[in-house]
Amino acid sequence: MTPKEPMAPRRVVGFRMVGLGRRWRHALDSRLSAAGLSDAVWAPLVHLHRLGDGISQSELAAAIGIDGSTLVRLLDMLVEQDLIERQPHPSDRRVKLLHLTAAGRTKVLAIRKRLIALEDELLCDLDDETTQILIDAFDKIDQRIASLNDKS
Repeated sequence: MTPKEPMAPRRVVGFRMVGLGRRWRHALDSRLSAAGLSDAVWAPLVHLHRLGDGISQSELAAAIGIDGSTLVRLLDMLVEQDLIERQPHPSDRRVKLLHLTAAGRTKVLAIRKRLIALEDELLCDLDDETTQILIDAFDKIDQRIASLNDKS
């Protein structure tokens, strides 16, 4: 058996990113589920907090990367827990706008504390400049993905 030649970085990055994304998500889910916070709770709340009150359900679904019908079930659960509320759009009754409740804001603060602790742990040996380079590269890749999706 001959030693494998090293692969060009461009041929490795996709596989590494997918694997890393899964492991990162698993680490988040594990850490947050230990505190009683399921993915169904923390992801919509954190995204809504980040994007701001008053976004539509479809905007939130796109931000999270899930199907709208799946999100509706999660939102129903969050409404029952008094973490979010749906309000009618002022000019389009078909659209519901999402808002965090006071309890939802409190829950997001607790979630963010745990997320920040984990992010600090996982990124401990990367300085801000390196981290920004990663973010910029992710943004470029994300824009290309969006462009490909627009064409199809």
